Amino acid sequence: MNVARYISHKIDGGADSGSFTSSVTKIAIISIAMGLAVMIVSFAILQGFRNEIQGKIFSFGAHLQISRYDTNNSLEVAPIGGPRLVRQLHRYPQVAHTQPYAVKTAIIKTPDEVLGVVLKGLNEEDGRSPMRENLVAGKFPTFPDSAAGTEVLLSRKVADKLRLNVGDEALFYFIQNPPRIRKFKVSGLYATGLDEFDEVYVIGDIRQIRELNAWPDSLVGGMEVVLKDFKTLDRTADNLYENLPYNLKIDKITDQYAQLFDWLQLLNRNVVIFLLLIIFVATFNMVATIFIMILERTNMIGILKALGATDNQIRQMFFFRGFSLTLRGMLIGNAVALGFCALQYYFKIIPLDPENYYMDRVPINWDWKMLLVMNAATFVASLLAVMIPTYMISRIKPVVAIKFD
Repeated sequence: MNVARYISHKIDGGADSGSFTSSVTKIAIISIAMGLAVMIVSFAILQGFRNEIQGKIFSFGAHLQISRYDTNNSLEVAPIGGPRLVRQLHRYPQVAHTQPYAVKTAIIKTPDEVLGVVLKGLNEEDGRSPMRENLVAGKFPTFPDSAAGTEVLLSRKVADKLRLNVGDEALFYFIQNPPRIRKFKVSGLYATGLDEFDEVYVIGDIRQIRELNAWPDSLVGGMEVVLKDFKTLDRTADNLYENLPYNLKIDKITDQYAQLFDWLQLLNRNVVIFLLLIIFVATFNMVATIFIMILERTNMIGILKALGATDNQIRQMFFFRGFSLTLRGMLIGNAVALGFCALQYYFKIIPLDPENYYMDRVPINWDWKMLLVMNAATFVASLLAVMIPTYMISRIKPVVAIKFD
């Protein structure tokens, strides 16, 4: 039998519920539980914000965009060959998916309003477009096999400005020589919450842009590339730059929307600082709790030393006590945090204003690896904190301790 563990268990089970030690013990458990719960919930929410915003950006622009070098600053650039480029890109193991696209500026005219937009043409021959995730009303445009589709997807902001609804038709004026007019039907509405997209882009069939520009089916305006792992973005971009034809340029999504990614990076730093502060507070409370326990048990420590107990055995006794408190606090903290996250994830009990937060509810991200890391960090920090005050046990003299009141 482990004597230190046995005595620790007796102290734990025999504490008077109304005693000062009992109150301090409860405070220690609550401190660890709340600290861990706040860490888990904070990380889940902040990581959820990061993933939601990144997902919205990636759904519109992918990780990399490849287009032809052009000296002007126009959105409309010279075309590139699509099929050959696709074959080249899929030789790279980092590439998960490619999406050809083309853009063309247009003016939408309705009986009441006029608005300038950018028509972005897509196809879904190689898979469903990630833009479907941003659909809020209606359906995604249909791309028929026989001819260019006449359906478009408007952002909710553009639709509100033009007073258009799902099923309405509108005239698109394309400024070129000679000017062209096309009538499109609104099949659905999307909303990303990001003004960079919502106030500018209309989604349609890439074959409409090919017809307007008199391009053959083999030409596209550019190619969007989705990677298997976003962390390989810089390395993959450099590799493609070295191996693709010299007349093509590669734009990274992190450069195109640098202000958003800088903000996300700042969020990551804030999360780390926040977690460290919470761990510090929780461990400080544990140190204070063990100190109080040692002071309250000074008489018992003196008696145990007089009976032949070593400093290490008494230290182990308080270590097991701190171990028990830490485990209880962590179990409660995990239950509270995961319960709250589950409620928010499934029932969306806390809404947000999408005008300010880019989304309509507080997002939750389930990162089990990080959950284990936070639990391990709390556990190790708490046990290290327990060890600090136990070293004062060696300074307690049996004769003085027995008389201590």
